Amino acid sequence: MDPQLKTIQPGGGIIINLEMFWGRWRRFWLKTFRRGYVQKMQSTRKGDFNPCPHEVLDPRDLKYYENQGGYYWDEQDDPFAYRSRLPFAREGLAELIVLSTLFFGGMAGLAGLILSTQVSGILAIIGWLLVFTLFLFGLEIVWFFRNPRRMIPAGEGVVVSPADGTFDTIEEIEHHEYIGGSAIEIGIFLSIFNVHINRMPVAGKIIKLTYRPGKCLNALRPESTRENERLEIYLQTPTPTLRPMLVQQITGAIARRIVCRLKPGDELPKGAQFGMIKLGSRTVIVFPKEAGLEILAKPGDKLKAGSSILAKYAARD
Repeated sequence: MDPQLKTIQPGGGIIINLEMFWGRWRRFWLKTFRRGYVQKMQSTRKGDFNPCPHEVLDPRDLKYYENQGGYYWDEQDDPFAYRSRLPFAREGLAELIVLSTLFFGGMAGLAGLILSTQVSGILAIIGWLLVFTLFLFGLEIVWFFRNPRRMIPAGEGVVVSPADGTFDTIEEIEHHEYIGGSAIEIGIFLSIFNVHINRMPVAGKIIKLTYRPGKCLNALRPESTRENERLEIYLQTPTPTLRPMLVQQITGAIARRIVCRLKPGDELPKGAQFGMIKLGSRTVIVFPKEAGLEILAKPGDKLKAGSSILAKYAARD
C-alpha cells in the first residue's frame, strides 16, 4: 500500500475535517451517555487493529479508513449499513448534506427576506434571480451525488466502463510497463452532470495502489492526464486469464477529491463500486491489446459505469 494512502480520501478537504471534528464529539457522547450501545458494538466488532488515529466505537469511525483493513462489522450487526442502499453515493453523503443545506437554506432565507421587506423593481428581479440560482445549485448537488442502480452485463472477457461520462480519447500504447506489452488506453471525461461513482471494469484482484499529488487542470486538457492529482489502481483478472489492467482516477479543475476504498488483496466482481471523484473529473483505463480483442465503444459515446461495454476479449481455448 502506498504510504500516502492513509485514508480513502488522500487529498483531504474541508468536509472530511468537519466530519473528523464531529466524530470526536460523537465518540464523547457515546462513551458518556450510551455505554450500553458502545459495549454492544464492541462485542460484534470483527477483525484486528485498524491504524486510524481514534477509537473505533462503531462503523462510522471506519468511514475514511476502510482501505486500512482490520476492524469491520457484519452487515446484520451494522446499524448504518442502510446508508449503502440509499440512492446517493455513501462517500458523498456529508457533502450532500452540507452543500444542499447551504444552497437550499440560502435560497429559503433570501426568498423570505425578499417577501418580508417587500422590495420591488430591479432589486426584486435580482433577488429572485439569485433565489433561482441557489435552487439550481442545490439541485445540481443532489443530482451529482446520485447513485443509480446499474445492470452489469454478464459474459467472460467483457470490459465495462469504470466511469460515467464521455468516451474522450483512445490510444494504442506499444509497450506498457505494468501490462507487460502493447495496451489500449481509453480516457473518459466526467462533467459535473455525470454520476461520479467509479466501478470495477472487470472482476479482479487489487494488486497495488499508488497516489500522486498534482495539479487541478481542466480535465478536458490533454495534459491533465499527466499532471493532475491521481490515484492508480493496478488489478488482475482471475484465473485463467490473469490479465493486468489499470484504472486511474484523475481530478479536474472543479473536482479536487479522489475517494478509493480499495486495498491490495481485495477481490471484487465486475461492476462493483469502489470509490468516486467529487465534482467533475477524468477516469482512464488501460488494458492489454490481444488478438481477438474487439473495441465496442468509440470516441463521443456516452458511457455508464458498470453497464456500458468498452471492449470484449475473445474466448481462450
